[in-house]
Amino acid sequence: MPRRRTKRVLATSSGGGHWVQLLRLSDAFAGCDVVYATVSAGYRQDVPDARFHVIPDATRWDKLKLVRLLLRLIWVLVRERPDVVVTTGAAPGYLAVVLGRVLGARTVWIDSIANVEEMSMSGQRARSHADLWLTQWPHLAVPGGPSFAGAVL
Repeated sequence: MPRRRTKRVLATSSGGGHWVQLLRLSDAFAGCDVVYATVSAGYRQDVPDARFHVIPDATRWDKLKLVRLLLRLIWVLVRERPDVVVTTGAAPGYLAVVLGRVLGARTVWIDSIANVEEMSMSGQRARSHADLWLTQWPHLAVPGGPSFAGAVL
């Protein structure tokens, strides 16, 4: 019987709390080949044994940085060929989910715990691109909307 290859997960986020929350999901990736992509080279020390890519940080207010981010994410996705893209946001995660879906990966959006009142703008936009769309607040989970499966904090 042929051996199945290990699932490759691209775990990506912007910095700060998004990165911290992504790291808290690491137990969920046990048994997978995990590749990280985030906005700060300094975060490499948090995942010393994993493949790691630095991607530009961008917001909707800086179109040139968004283009640079988009191009870099295309390069990462084509090079790594993940089976699954997991993100905790924000703009880098949104673009990774969109591009990952286009390339045939399963996609997971986990909205930041900081978004207590409503889903983030990136999270709202990720809805149509994510195979699994999650909130970390039970009161934000609605039928047809984001699901609640717990919080990472």
